Amino acid sequence: MAEDDIPTTGAIKDKLIRTKERWAEEGRLLTGTHGDPERDRLPPGQTLVRDWPVLDLGVQPDVAREKFRLRVEGLVENRIALDWDGFMALPQSEMVVDIHCVTQWSRYDNRFAGVKTADLLALAQPKPEARFVSMTSYDGYTTNLTLADFAADDVMLVHAFEGKPLERQHGAPVRLVLPRLYFWKSPKWITRIELLAEDRPGFWEVRGYHNRGDPWMEERYG
Repeated sequence: MAEDDIPTTGAIKDKLIRTKERWAEEGRLLTGTHGDPERDRLPPGQTLVRDWPVLDLGVQPDVAREKFRLRVEGLVENRIALDWDGFMALPQSEMVVDIHCVTQWSRYDNRFAGVKTADLLALAQPKPEARFVSMTSYDGYTTNLTLADFAADDVMLVHAFEGKPLERQHGAPVRLVLPRLYFWKSPKWITRIELLAEDRPGFWEVRGYHNRGDPWMEERYG
């Protein structure tokens, strides 16, 4: 699944994938309640954790910084192809946010550093007809967002966590962090961002998971 010349470890976890598909079929973990992000810090059905659980499809690409490439293409005025130095030359930002996984864990006060998607889009200049974003990772994983969600001010392509370089198991060298949606919408090992006029559901979205994934609305499954 990974791109050529990027080494990987592990194998696709077919059994795990099928288990999570059954969760969607059965509506597992749903409480049937809604929350208010302005009032409720912990979304419905979530459990607070102190560690940062590692979840992936079984394959972890080992992307050396000298081989890292990030492309922004599709419905943009300026196609972008960045290597590591080019990415780090972009405006750098920090944020402290909570994150929420559809597998029911949440973690508070995570400090990330990286590039805001809004700053990246300012360079790419989306065309007027662009309304959606499809993202592809080095392990072949894909997911989709509306352009509005992707471009929000609290969304970043991060390379550091708690003042240290992001670890490979958490998506190094660069991953997306979108704190307002379940964390499967924040792909690890990101390499390609494509702006589209029509939506293109990704890996979990075509396997029964919600197309947007708002934790306070319990949008776990579609």
